[in-house]
Amino acid sequence: MYMYLISVGSNIEPQKNIEHARRVFEKETRLLGASRPIVTAPVGYQYQPDFLNCAFYVESSLNPKDFRAFLKNVETRLGRVRGPIKSGPRTIDLDIIAIDNKIIDQSYYDQEYVRNPIDELIKEFGLCPK
Repeated sequence: MYMYLISVGSNIEPQKNIEHARRVFEKETRLLGASRPIVTAPVGYQYQPDFLNCAFYVESSLNPKDFRAFLKNVETRLGRVRGPIKSGPRTIDLDIIAIDNKIIDQSYYDQEYVRNPIDELIKEFGLCPK
């Protein structure tokens, strides 16, 4: 089994889409915890609504490559359209930040909207990421 810390964000019907993502994770993985959502201003492309960001702590038998594919599939199922503006509006954005207690995504260090929800779960579950 693998343990994943996932950054979750949405700015298109964000409460609905984050809740929908949560239900997918509850049904298709073992969702161990979810941080409280926070409202954040967009980064990069500014002409869009604010984001709702949170984090999920998940256990899955999928290896990291297959789990990434699973996340992209969930994004597609929730209506994510990948357009020409990479940082543009989205129904859902799911990114692996840590695998088995090891931070693998630099955005944890660079972006408060990633770090704060992840840190909430790190504290709640007594994790010591490397």
